[in-house]
Amino acid sequence: MSIECSSTIAVPRTEVFEWFGRPGALSRLAPPWQPVAIASEADSLADGQAVLRLPGGLRWAARHRAEEFDPPRRFVDEIAVDGLASMPIGRLLPWRHTHEFEALDDEHTRIIDRVDTPVPAAVLRPMFDYRYRQIADDLAAHRRAAARGFEKATVAVTGASGLVGTALSAFLSTGGHRVIRLVRRAPTNPDERRWDPHAPAPELLAGVDAVIHLAGASIAGRFTAAHKREITDSRIGPTRALAERVAEAGVPLFVSASAVGYYGADRGDELLDESAERGTGFLADVVEEWETAATPAMAAGTRVVHVRTGIVQSPRGGTLRLLRPLFAAGLGGPLGDGRQWLPWIGLDDLVDVYHRALWDTELSGPVNAVAPHPVRNRDYTHTLARVLHRPAVLPIPAFGPALLLGREGAAELAAASQRVIPGRLLTEAHEFRFEDIEAALRHLLGR
Repeated sequence: MSIECSSTIAVPRTEVFEWFGRPGALSRLAPPWQPVAIASEADSLADGQAVLRLPGGLRWAARHRAEEFDPPRRFVDEIAVDGLASMPIGRLLPWRHTHEFEALDDEHTRIIDRVDTPVPAAVLRPMFDYRYRQIADDLAAHRRAAARGFEKATVAVTGASGLVGTALSAFLSTGGHRVIRLVRRAPTNPDERRWDPHAPAPELLAGVDAVIHLAGASIAGRFTAAHKREITDSRIGPTRALAERVAEAGVPLFVSASAVGYYGADRGDELLDESAERGTGFLADVVEEWETAATPAMAAGTRVVHVRTGIVQSPRGGTLRLLRPLFAAGLGGPLGDGRQWLPWIGLDDLVDVYHRALWDTELSGPVNAVAPHPVRNRDYTHTLARVLHRPAVLPIPAFGPALLLGREGAAELAAASQRVIPGRLLTEAHEFRFEDIEAALRHLLGR
């Protein structure tokens, strides 16, 4: 059996082919709804090998065929056996994937995927639909940046192994930028540097054009004194120490994660753009201190951007990862009366906001990283259920989250209601990949 899928994008063939050959391409193409993780990417489209981790400890090894490598027209990979973990799949599942690139004219490329395998076409087509959208949107974003004069840059990233950091690092790498991952363990390759969050080394940022600071303990969990201390200590001190190092090294740009928690847990139906006053509560206090911690960089003349992030949508992490199996089982429903406002953003739209912070030299200060249209909890619930073809008729009692998170945690997380809009981005006519929650969920879940 075989399947053929194709899509045309408004990018020259050479540029498309080069994108596929850069580090991070496989990560950008991997559908987030599949239970697959990338163990290693191929270091060459000619004769490299990529390895995927599958459930049950299995491995999928995809080996590129040197004899069929024909840049920028074609490369081919097929399933291989490389160790015991890859043997069951490698022996039992035939798979040969031919990637072809047809130049329709100087500005348009037709991407053609031919797969010889017994896997049903109905299983594979959603994967290719996802891939084509990712390729087109990523390359369009890089072209917009290039049109504004943004050239190849060296970007240091903390928290690069997290949900956002993984996606952002892969996006930047496929755009031709060098990503230096600041890690707390011993470095394992030239693109990693050891980072002590409380005492960064003087040479940490040598040769760096920009710093993107994403590191911080997860806020999810019961709001005990210990957990609240971890949330605070993982953000304030490390941000200040890194900002001081940015100032000393003369790095021109410091982009730091922040959160819509700045606006407080419940502001009713008030529209909240970046000019809105801060709210009250633990998270509002933390965010204010978090943003203030970047002052040393700002005082030194560095352009500082605070990305106030909403509820990130991805089945690989965050709330959607928790809700998806619940709703798939038909057990989902609105929280309480469902009137709470949800300031959501798709993972790749968040990546685009960080990318814009790199190339838009007019952007500084707080930036709300949320979709233009926040939705109420009940509308989000019904949309997710519709996308998954499941009912959503069982409301979750308001006391439910309090049992898990405590009263304060439930109020600041599960029951939070913030009608936040991306005022700065809308003023700049920023292009969102997904403004509608249903379209975003369908893309992320392959539906």
